[in-house]
Amino acid sequence: MSFDTIKYDVDGHTATITLNRPDALNALSPHMISELRAAYDAAENDDRVWLLIVTGTGRAFCAGADVKEIPGDGRVIYERPYLSTYEQWEAPQEGTPPFRRMAKPVLAAINGLCCGAGLDWVTTGDIVIASEKATFFDPHVSIGLVAGREVVRLARVLPRSVALRMALMGKHERMSAKRAYELGLVSEIVEHERLLDRAHEIADMVNSNAPLAVRGTRLAILKGLDLPLHEAENLAETFRERVLRTDDAQEGPKAFVEKRPPNWRCR
Repeated sequence: MSFDTIKYDVDGHTATITLNRPDALNALSPHMISELRAAYDAAENDDRVWLLIVTGTGRAFCAGADVKEIPGDGRVIYERPYLSTYEQWEAPQEGTPPFRRMAKPVLAAINGLCCGAGLDWVTTGDIVIASEKATFFDPHVSIGLVAGREVVRLARVLPRSVALRMALMGKHERMSAKRAYELGLVSEIVEHERLLDRAHEIADMVNSNAPLAVRGTRLAILKGLDLPLHEAENLAETFRERVLRTDDAQEGPKAFVEKRPPNWRCR
C-alpha cells in the first residue's frame, strides 16, 4: 500500500505502521488520520497479519493534532464535512487504533516526544515500549483547549494525582521514559537505536503463540475492564470456549506431547 504521511510494511505476521511527517513532529493532519485508518483496516483484514507495530520517524513519535490545521473555533479536524459521519458524534479518536472493535494486538514503540493525541497510542496500546529518549506530556491547557479523552484515558492508567498534575501543568510538565516506566505507562525502556528491533523481537514472541488464543485473551481483558468481576470472568470463559472449537486449540496440546513447535494455522 502507498501512503503520503505514513509508511506501511508487512513482514511475516507483523504489520508496521510508521508515522512519517518528521518535519511536523508527526503531528496529525486530516489526511494523515485518513491514511492511518486505512492502514489499520488493511492490517485487521489481512489474514497474514497477526500483530501491528506503530512507531514514528524523527525525534517525535507524535506531537498530537497539527495546530496549523485546527479550525479557529477549536473543533476537531476531519476530512469529511463536520458531523456528516457517525464517528464525529462519538469521542474523537484521531490517530487512535480502533482498539474497541479490532481483534489483533497493537504494540506501540514510542521513539521520542509523545504528547496530546499521541498519548492515545500509549493508553490504548496492548504493549507499549519506549526509547530512552521518549518524553510524555499533554499541552492542551497551554494552548487554550480542554484536555479531553486523552487525559481521561491517562487517569485510567496513571495514579489520579499524577494524571491530574500532567493535565493541569500542560506543556510545563514533561514525564521522562524512566518515570513512565516506574508508573507503568510503558512496560520497557529500550536503547534508542534498538527500539524497532526490540519491537519486532517482542512481536515475534507474541506471534509464536496461537494467534486466535492471543486475540481471545486480549479481548477478554479489554472487554472485562468495564464490567464487574463476575461478569468479566464469564465473558472471558465464552472467549475460551470459542477458541476451543478451533484447529489451533487441538494443535497446541498435540505439538506439546510430540515435543515439536506448533504449526499455527489461525483457524
